Amino acid sequence: MADEERRSRPRGSHSARSLLAFLGPGPGGSSEEMSSTGTTCCTYSFAVEVEDGAPQAQRSSPVICKDYTMAEAAVHLTVVAGGQPDQERYTCNGSVDIRGSPASKKRTGNWRACYSILGGEFCGALAYYAVGTNLVSYLTKVQKQSNVAAASNIASWQGTCYLTPLLGAFLADSYWGRHRTIVISLMIFTIGMVLLTLSAVVPASMHTMVIPQELLPSLGLFLTALGLGGMWPCVPTFGADQFDDTDATEKVQKELYYNWYFFAVNGGFFIASTLLVWVQDNYGWGWGFGIPTLFSATGIAGFLACMKLYRYQKPGGSALTRICQVVVAATRKINVDVPDDRSLLYEMPGKESSIVGSRKLMHTEGLRFFDRAATITASDETSSNIPSPWKLCTVTQVEELKILARMLPVLLAGIIFNTAEAFFPLFIEQGQVMVNHIDGFSIPPATLTTFNCLCILILAPSYNKILVPVLSRITGMKRGLSELQRIGVGMVFAMLSLVSAALVEMVRLDIAKKGGLVHHNSAVPMNILWQGPQYFFIGVAKVFTVVGFIEFVYEQSPDAMRSLCQACSLIMITLGSYLVSIMLKFINSVTGEKGSHGWIPENLNEGHLDHFFWLMAGLQLLNVLVFAYSATRYKRKLAS
Repeated sequence: MADEERRSRPRGSHSARSLLAFLGPGPGGSSEEMSSTGTTCCTYSFAVEVEDGAPQAQRSSPVICKDYTMAEAAVHLTVVAGGQPDQERYTCNGSVDIRGSPASKKRTGNWRACYSILGGEFCGALAYYAVGTNLVSYLTKVQKQSNVAAASNIASWQGTCYLTPLLGAFLADSYWGRHRTIVISLMIFTIGMVLLTLSAVVPASMHTMVIPQELLPSLGLFLTALGLGGMWPCVPTFGADQFDDTDATEKVQKELYYNWYFFAVNGGFFIASTLLVWVQDNYGWGWGFGIPTLFSATGIAGFLACMKLYRYQKPGGSALTRICQVVVAATRKINVDVPDDRSLLYEMPGKESSIVGSRKLMHTEGLRFFDRAATITASDETSSNIPSPWKLCTVTQVEELKILARMLPVLLAGIIFNTAEAFFPLFIEQGQVMVNHIDGFSIPPATLTTFNCLCILILAPSYNKILVPVLSRITGMKRGLSELQRIGVGMVFAMLSLVSAALVEMVRLDIAKKGGLVHHNSAVPMNILWQGPQYFFIGVAKVFTVVGFIEFVYEQSPDAMRSLCQACSLIMITLGSYLVSIMLKFINSVTGEKGSHGWIPENLNEGHLDHFFWLMAGLQLLNVLVFAYSATRYKRKLAS
């Protein structure tokens, strides 16, 4: 009877005959140790009594990275076939699974979760560029808008696309979390795509009878811009959340993820700007907008289908409120002296941060004024209530503001860098006065932008396999370049792009002068393929700097502000475009006085576009020098 009962009971079950006894810290004598991958986990020794009542296993095994009691830690043990206990390993960066429990390294995250994220980003990028690449043709040919009205609407739409990420990032970091923000934003974006598709297929007579003609496209464009606000800042950070940055092995994989993310974005752009533009021109806008709408809906399905695989970071409340609290508390204590012993500054006891979803941050020197917010005064000590965050802030909260202040010079350098890509319209105008016929084939000047895209599609996935080994031998760093070094290298290539454009223009103007074509608004006998290097250098620059910015922002921003900081880096693209617009108007007004043609006249053969390129190349060089100075003085985040 006893044998029969023993056979019917599952092996390794927690019964009176199977005893799990925690005996205290493991052989190392410490309750924490570093695993082979660099992950810090709690460890305990245990003995398991099985079938015959004798202990069959005694070993040390990693449990989890939180302050669980022994009884709580026992819940996380997994008993495998044969009665031998196995131990679930969990992430140490505060991420949780869909149920809110510590995220399992085995069952969640890593590349298994990133495939759907990268696929969703590809679908979203394809849909966005399918709208934006050929939007001027749609508004003028289908909606019958004037050139001025179409240009104005496109400018407003693009500006909105780069401003809404601030709203989306704020909601993600403060309240919704990144995954929910992405799904809701994709839904809004898809609704906008549906409206654009309807505006293309619904007869014009029905527009005037039922709804105003411009309502559907205007509302559709607004909703797509609103939807992008949650996608752009959250998708790259949500993908990076799938890798535990306290684990050395997973951190290497995360660096590889950034390159594949950029590849997915440009893959969507390449297909949209070639295949879908051809569909729009040859099969109509119903198909031209309908196909990317289906891709957008597919992205939603992918994000929802893989929810159990994802690792989530809990939203930490309003980041803007916490920043204001530090400023107000520090200002209130402007006459208070900061103690020399930094351990006397206020911080929450234990290992958990007072900010949900954020690890504690270690105190760093510098920006001493803000340390006053964490300085404990006599009134704080005598108060019986919990101190108000408007009067006393934790060190972690103060360090959040310090991190943002230190990141600002690096992010501002992105403004000048992003002026390089904003020169594409000028590159195209330059190509229009060059010979674009090769062996009987005509090459439209705008198609040379594919040099930029193809460079990215080739270089991004090969960066880690080809460039990193070469760079690591030069720098001695395993990863080849740090985030800041990678950004700096890309900035150099952005400068080289403008130098190349200036040299091409100098040669072109010299040919025009020698051929007597200065006063003729016509192409000079110089092949358009000479523009190839300037597009190529932009592509190289983006692989280094854009990916470097994504990596830098994720690694260095506070845990509970990652989406917001990513949105701030996107704003630099808009500011770079605005700067080019301002510079063009200023240069045109200054150089075009007193009957002069100016640097950029209607007839480029009479102008000096090369002077403008040299001026902007000099500005890029100055930007590189300022960035290098800021990078050498940058103090990195110290997370506990």
